[in-house]
Amino acid sequence: MREVRLDFAVGAMGAIALALCAVVFFTSVAVAQSKPQPGSKPTLEQDLAAITEFNRKYLKAINDGDIATLSSLTDEDHIMITPGRPPLIGKAANDAANGRAFQQVKIDETWTPVETVVSGDLAYQRGTYTVAATPKAGGNTTKTSGHFLRIYRRQPNGEWRMTHDTFNSVPESGTRGQGAAPAAQ
Repeated sequence: MREVRLDFAVGAMGAIALALCAVVFFTSVAVAQSKPQPGSKPTLEQDLAAITEFNRKYLKAINDGDIATLSSLTDEDHIMITPGRPPLIGKAANDAANGRAFQQVKIDETWTPVETVVSGDLAYQRGTYTVAATPKAGGNTTKTSGHFLRIYRRQPNGEWRMTHDTFNSVPESGTRGQGAAPAAQ
């Protein structure tokens, strides 16, 4: 009887070990499938998730007035086209404009993407935004809303960067003046 019990105990332990190996294997497969592997093409879902995460970081940098992070999320050729002004061409021009804006106002910005399209190493996104800009020197908060269109480019390391950004703005009722624009002005 003892041998039967020992065989049963070893058999049960083997079954438990086999079940644990199966759990580890299938968990590893699921995790590997959620991230693109080196040399493989990401799925549309992975690209959309990466752009969503990019936007979370970008928007946080705007609202925190974090010029270094904001700059790191654009490519060297970044172009911003703003209402009533010449385009800001290149990372340095955009960084300078954002730096001036962050010195003058505290920005509280939100975005609502409406459409995101990925085609190879380029993607575009359109949506709506709202901005509340409060002068740091004191004064009334200016609220603005509008529509945006952005172009993203996948970098050689697989990360997305913003390469072009354009928007229109319409001051909300009850505000005066031109209103604020997203980040750079």
